[in-house]
This record gives sequence, structure tokens and C-alpha cells, in this order.
Amino acid sequence: MKIATYLFNSKGFTLIELMITIAIIGIIAAVAFPSYQDHVRRSNRTVVKGILYENAQLMERFYTQNNQYTGAILSITRSPKTGTAQYNLSLQAVANNTFTIQAVPTGSMAGDSCGTLTLTNTGVQGADGSVTECWER
Repeated sequence: MKIATYLFNSKGFTLIELMITIAIIGIIAAVAFPSYQDHVRRSNRTVVKGILYENAQLMERFYTQNNQYTGAILSITRSPKTGTAQYNLSLQAVANNTFTIQAVPTGSMAGDSCGTLTLTNTGVQGADGSVTECWER
């Protein structure tokens, strides 16, 4: 009788219950973590696209005042503006009437499938990956 009483009054979890719980948590983490990483990458891309457009607007102001792009410099050279840099921005192919701003991924964004993002004075968007996938998402 004491054995039956002990089994019904015992408290806690069995090893099998704990192992099942850990397995379920592992499966959920395996699905959720890559999705979270993709969301963070898209968020970082959105920030750098805004900074590219902001720099392009400043370049247009420079052109309005000087009637050329030559001699202009970028006021924002990294993304995000504060914190750990995810992209380094530079001015490429500057001529009197044209410019291209380039955002090169760095740090945790270095392996991003979109790679380097570009924006020209005419608004043409470029990317190492799919332009549609990288600029419209």
C-alpha cells in the first residue's frame, strides 16, 4: 500500500516529460530564429535605404547650389547613424552631372544576399542580389 500511495503523491516532472518539453522548445527555436534573423536583415536594409535617399537629397541640394556634383561629400557615411555600423556608404562615379551612392554591407550584414546597394542621381536602384527583392521588400 505504501508504494501506491507514494506514486500518487509524488510531485514534479519525469525525465520523459522534461525531454519532450526540451524537444518542443528546440523545434520552435529552430523555426523562429531564422525568421527573426531575416526580419532583422530586412529592417537594417530599410534603414540604409532611407539613408541612401537622404544622401541623394543632400547631393541634389549641392547640385542646385553649385550646378555640379563634383566636390560633394556624403554627410552620412554609415548606417545606422549611431551604434554598430551595418553598412558603409561612399560616393562612387562622381561627375559633373551624375553620381552613384554605394552602401556596402559590413558586420552582421556582410553575408546579406542583397550585398551592395546603390542609388544614382536619376533614382536608379541597384543591388548585388535581386533589385526587386532588395528594394521593394
